[in-house]
Amino acid sequence: MTAAYPAVDGDDPHVLVWFSVTPVGTGSGSVSREVARALDAVEASGVSFSTDASGTLLEGRWSDCMRALKAAGLAMLELAPRVSYTCKIDLRADKPGQTGAQKLASMDAKRHGGAVT
Repeated sequence: MTAAYPAVDGDDPHVLVWFSVTPVGTGSGSVSREVARALDAVEASGVSFSTDASGTLLEGRWSDCMRALKAAGLAMLELAPRVSYTCKIDLRADKPGQTGAQKLASMDAKRHGGAVT
C-alpha cells in the first residue's frame, strides 16, 4: 500500500533551510574564519541566503539548498578535521514558495494587530 502524501510543489519543492555548521577540532575558540569559508561556498552556490549571528537561512528548491549545505560543510572541512551541522527545514504544502520575509511579515502583522496572512 502506498501512503498518500500532500502535493508539495512537485519533485523539487521550495524550502526554507536554517542551518549552522560548526568546525570541530581546530584548537581555537574562534570559528569566524571557518564560517566565512562556508558562507563563501553558500554564496557561490547561487542559493538565496541571509545570515545572522547564529546561523544562515537558505531559500530555494530542495535540491539547491541541499547542494549549498553540502558545499558549506566541504568548504569548512578544508580548515577543520570535522564539522557538525544543526538544520531546520521548513516545507509547506499549504503555502508553497513562501519566503522568509513573508513569514516574518505575517508574524509582525499578528503581533501588531494587522491582517493575518
